[in-house]
Amino acid sequence: MVESSTDSNRPVLTRRTHSAVVGGFLGLSLIGAVIPQLWGPQLWAEEIRPVPAAPVCDIHPVAAVPGTLFICGGGVMPQTIIQRFFDLAGGKDARVMVVTTASTFAGTPELHDKYAHWKNYAHTSIDFFHAPTRAEADSAEFCEKFKSATAIWFTGGNQSFLTDAYLNTHAAKMFHEVLKRGGVVGGTSAGAAIMSHAMIAGGHKEPQMATGLGFLPGTIIDQHFTNRGREERLKLAVQLRPGHVGIGIDESTALIIRGTKMEVMGDAAVTMCLSKPAEVDAMPMRLVHGQTNDLSKFSQRAIDWAKREMLARRNPIPEVKAGTLVIVGGGQTPREAFEKFLTAAGGKDSPIIVVSDSLRDDLNEEKGVCNWLKAAGASNVRQLHARDKTELANPDIAAWLNEARGVWFTGGRESRMEAYLETSIQKLFHGVLRRGGVIGGTSAGATIQGEYFARVLSQENKPETATEGYERGFGFLSGCAIDFRDADSNERALPHERFEDMTGMKRVHPQLVGIGIDDATALIVRGTTMEVVGQNQVAIYDRPMSNKEPVEYDVIKAGQKYDFKQHKLMEQVALDTK
Repeated sequence: MVESSTDSNRPVLTRRTHSAVVGGFLGLSLIGAVIPQLWGPQLWAEEIRPVPAAPVCDIHPVAAVPGTLFICGGGVMPQTIIQRFFDLAGGKDARVMVVTTASTFAGTPELHDKYAHWKNYAHTSIDFFHAPTRAEADSAEFCEKFKSATAIWFTGGNQSFLTDAYLNTHAAKMFHEVLKRGGVVGGTSAGAAIMSHAMIAGGHKEPQMATGLGFLPGTIIDQHFTNRGREERLKLAVQLRPGHVGIGIDESTALIIRGTKMEVMGDAAVTMCLSKPAEVDAMPMRLVHGQTNDLSKFSQRAIDWAKREMLARRNPIPEVKAGTLVIVGGGQTPREAFEKFLTAAGGKDSPIIVVSDSLRDDLNEEKGVCNWLKAAGASNVRQLHARDKTELANPDIAAWLNEARGVWFTGGRESRMEAYLETSIQKLFHGVLRRGGVIGGTSAGATIQGEYFARVLSQENKPETATEGYERGFGFLSGCAIDFRDADSNERALPHERFEDMTGMKRVHPQLVGIGIDDATALIVRGTTMEVVGQNQVAIYDRPMSNKEPVEYDVIKAGQKYDFKQHKLMEQVALDTK
């Protein structure tokens, strides 16, 4: 409903009444030193949720925001910030809905007076809303006006009042619809905290975690950040939610997000905070007025670090539970490899998709990436090249992959494959294997089949150990990191020239198996068995760690098979059983 000056139906959520708050405020004014600790968007003691006993691994990679998120850290907002909000909301055509439920003054003249100066900015209309019950938040009458809104603003107060009133209601769906149609969703203080899915509901040093309204999943937002010394609270919060990006926003400061681009404006700063592994030396990044950055890069790094920690806690055996992998070390693909690929796909008439993103950012001519398969006799080949995650929403792509019996990844640069990570399309690639199909690839298309990159090429085209944000493969062969030697490049070579890369990987992830494939050589992997075909050999780093430098490895030659479960050549396994 549109707010009136009375609030007789306000729900009992253990919050204080308007009169009690006013009286309390007058009393506390005599001891102003403690007011900042008691007067703000904190839960009262009886509302505090217990801290989870262990981290909850509920990874939500950030997605591009379809409209604009306008997130403020509390305190007094400069006029320039307010003006920017109205400009983004549509200027003179702006229709702004102010949701006041977080405030203990919701439904009273005091709150209207607080926002009276907003009416001096150009707009078509400003209305104030507060749902005193969840039933009203679900009502058609309450939700009707949000259909014409160009912007929503959530006031400060207590973030749990907002989620108690609106989470999983029809009103919450209407809030999201404003964003989906390109509008603005903004808020300050408590109105900032509810922007994420994983929400800090309260707590001083230890965060009390709850569920927010989820406009920006994959993040945790804290407000009054530097002013109230909440650095440790946010650090603990991202440890409780691995893979999330912590965003601390200072008072009188706004973070504006459109797509995945972040922009900071205001008097102070926005601090980006990730839960880093013990071996990583990384400081939080502070962004100040006028600075921009890409939120997806922070999200990707946070997820990589979370998965690194998950890997460290298990000891996986490389295995393909269904289907077949064909993994080529670069150079000329052995004839036996693509023959086995076509056979595993079900024959030359089976539907096959060639994924060419790793070659370059712009679309490659189809004949240049598919003709080699057609020359081998394949008659039903289609190219897939998606330059960003938005293109993956094309329903035709899902339809192709649901029919495909084989997928081939070209060589190039692994980092160009990032658009597929943590998407439904990545899951559909795995679906090809679950149906008994085949996935193959060469060069970069080989390394992405493992769970972790031993090494990638930097933007300067120089070899380096795995680059932050591009450490994860697609995990078709679990529990391993794959590297290759490309005969056309002097920069990638195993086993002779690149010991240090696998050594570095094994030092960080001793539980992983390292596989280095020579050029013109391929692996055929089914179950826990790896067969080597082609002209050269494979180095496998599957021995227990020692203090020796470099890490020890075994050489598997063409024609030999290796058993990951037994950690031995198949010939040796046979001898051991006699």
